[in-house]
Amino acid sequence: MQVQEKVAPLADDTVQSTAEIAPAREERLFLLLSIFIGVISGLLVVSFRMAIDWLSVLLLGPSPAAYQPRLIIVPALAGIAIALLTRYVFPQVRGSGVNQTKAALYISNGYISIRTVIGKFLLSSLAIGSGHSLGPEDPSLQIGAGVASLISRKMGLSREKLRIFAPVGAAAGLAAAFNAPISAILFVIEEVIGQWSAGVLGSIVLAAVSSVVVARSFWGSEPMFRIPTVTTLDPRELLAYAALGLVGGIASLVFAKSLGYLRPRLRAQTSWTILQPGLAGLLVGGIGYFGLPQVMGAGYEAIDQAMHAQFAFKILILLAIFKIIATTLSFSSGTPGGMFAPTLFIGAMLGAAVGSFEKHYFPGLTGSTGSYALVGMGVLFAAFLRAPLTSVFMVLEVSGNYSVILPVILANTIAYLISRALQPVPIFELFTHQDGLYLPSMEEEREEKHDLHFEDALGPIGVPVFKGSESLLDASKSISEAFEKTDATSALVQCKENAWYAATRPELEAIFAAITDDQDPKQTLEASLGSDRTPIMYPDQPLASALPYFKRWPLLPISNRAMRGALEGVLSQADVLRRYQGN
Repeated sequence: MQVQEKVAPLADDTVQSTAEIAPAREERLFLLLSIFIGVISGLLVVSFRMAIDWLSVLLLGPSPAAYQPRLIIVPALAGIAIALLTRYVFPQVRGSGVNQTKAALYISNGYISIRTVIGKFLLSSLAIGSGHSLGPEDPSLQIGAGVASLISRKMGLSREKLRIFAPVGAAAGLAAAFNAPISAILFVIEEVIGQWSAGVLGSIVLAAVSSVVVARSFWGSEPMFRIPTVTTLDPRELLAYAALGLVGGIASLVFAKSLGYLRPRLRAQTSWTILQPGLAGLLVGGIGYFGLPQVMGAGYEAIDQAMHAQFAFKILILLAIFKIIATTLSFSSGTPGGMFAPTLFIGAMLGAAVGSFEKHYFPGLTGSTGSYALVGMGVLFAAFLRAPLTSVFMVLEVSGNYSVILPVILANTIAYLISRALQPVPIFELFTHQDGLYLPSMEEEREEKHDLHFEDALGPIGVPVFKGSESLLDASKSISEAFEKTDATSALVQCKENAWYAATRPELEAIFAAITDDQDPKQTLEASLGSDRTPIMYPDQPLASALPYFKRWPLLPISNRAMRGALEGVLSQADVLRRYQGN
């Protein structure tokens, strides 16, 4: 799978530098374009979902059932067509869309070609509509990012803004696909950019909200799934939800291992790459033909059925197992489509299975199968996609049900911790490594404790300290004596309002050398230092932020947060460098 696109040429007549555009104007334009990107992305995602539904009815019929020959024929033929179009027309559309968007952000200056957007729209629609076990959310994310990339290039924004617009569009596309703006915002922050500023967050929020407003004007404001009434939680049920977290963590490991094993092996078979989507479609269609048509496509209808307890326990287990197999085949073959919907499907089936087991063996408990299916969706999302915060809000938004918040948090946390322990490399990062790319791992960045602080390099106050209120004549004597007794090259002067001034020895000597006989004897040392003062800094601030200050100051006095003006110690450039060198 090729995820790196050609970097867009930053010609003078296409992209203006930041200096050529007034910063205030560009910021206002950035926010306005975020709304516009949200609207366009929302319209495209609505069209994308409608295309999938239309193709599904056209190709598989309104009610696909076992033993219908078209269930085998259609996915196989569609797979062949997709393979040919991918090779000769749309070479950049393989994969889910998440890694491709990250690659555009970190490698290609936010560039996603219009050909890729068109190809992702058409081929993903055909793949999902014909029954390949994939979902529309991830492609919607890339479609939104592609729209943002195109609009920002046409508007001639700076290189910095070009890179930022990709995640803005990604949030808009995902929000419209999920009908869940909060989840989309969190996922983009958790998985795509990893960090945010107030300006970036504002743009992402505007784009996500705009796209959801557009989507809801077509679909309404109802949640994606109809959740049965959830009764009051019995505290004893938390054990069952904890068991669901354990089951989900293990299932996510099986799913990830299956993809990690098959995907690179199929990619290595270059002689018959063009046949792989067709063969995958044939096998997935075979699963549907022989009794499990629910595993084909995104599977939203089956998720809804599982929530309303319309499947027996054994069928739920079979659906979860064969959905893992079908999705592994479809995705590993290079067929374009997403992982979100299959993940939710597997989680819903496992959750409903746990709920059915509980109701059969522990009838005294009042939990509903629907609540277990709902929590199961979040469990797999947290464990497999490794987005724990997004998984909680995703469950709440797609269901509109806030009564399951405690079970969701408990089960998701257990599943996430199990997944991290058994599968150290997140699935999206595994895919990038298989593709020969090394994009930032957002999970590693969240977990690594690589930030050093002032307190990690802080040294004792080993330099002379003087009061700024002393007269110049008195100060000249005390400072001369202090420097004679030590080999210090700098000193600290305590000024009014608990401020400090770090001065070099030559600086102080120059001040005293300028003393004249007719000078006011009451002039203070502080007054002779001018109005500049060393910045007030605290022990918990990032160590790297100290480096720019050493161009002006020989030392940085580090203050106590509880008693302003009271020093914890001092920091020198040598102290900082020694700490970074591990000394």
